[in-house]
Amino acid sequence: MATSWHIYLYVPNLIGYARIICNIAAFNVCFTKKKLFMGLYFISFVCDELDGRFARLLNQTSTFGAVLDMVTDRVSTAALLVVLSHCYRSCFGLFLGLLALDIASHWIQMYSSFLASKTSHKDVSDSKSRLLRVYYQHRLFMGFCCVGAEVIYLIFYVLAEEQRDGVIEVVKAAISEKSPWVIPGFLALPGWAIKQWVNLVQIKNAANLCVLHDIQKTKKS
Repeated sequence: MATSWHIYLYVPNLIGYARIICNIAAFNVCFTKKKLFMGLYFISFVCDELDGRFARLLNQTSTFGAVLDMVTDRVSTAALLVVLSHCYRSCFGLFLGLLALDIASHWIQMYSSFLASKTSHKDVSDSKSRLLRVYYQHRLFMGFCCVGAEVIYLIFYVLAEEQRDGVIEVVKAAISEKSPWVIPGFLALPGWAIKQWVNLVQIKNAANLCVLHDIQKTKKS
């Protein structure tokens, strides 16, 4: 165990711990101090990009770091969607559905990658889905989709009001009032939409891999 500590102290992993601290602090004030929440969440979001860069720059990539990064991403997004389900009570099913889709998609993708003895869930070079290959093999495209999804959720968080608890109602009000968040929202919308489609395709692709594993196991027995 003594020799494992240096991996826990890799720079990208330290950044990952900082992200967790920022998220804990952010969600602790999410219903009382919106500006502070946005600031802390933004810092965590920026650190999500930095940890990967430092891992490659310092040659400090690790399985633990990859899992830490993914779990932190998923928990952060899930927590934000739970917050939105409270802000928009009439649409709580929508946000909880998006949460379930996000978690299910990544969990089954991770498990199918494990069955296929792959070192990363992002290894989709053998996938029949062109969308998945483009998504995971082009960092800018994946970044656009991931950032778009987070931006959409944060905009809905900012626009949330006690007087309105419907998504459509809030969007109409923002457009009629010429809110400065409208343009960023429309720019981020395509990325968010593609991200959800990727999640659906990923579930189907991973399910096929699980079934293929079962077939191969049956043939061997």
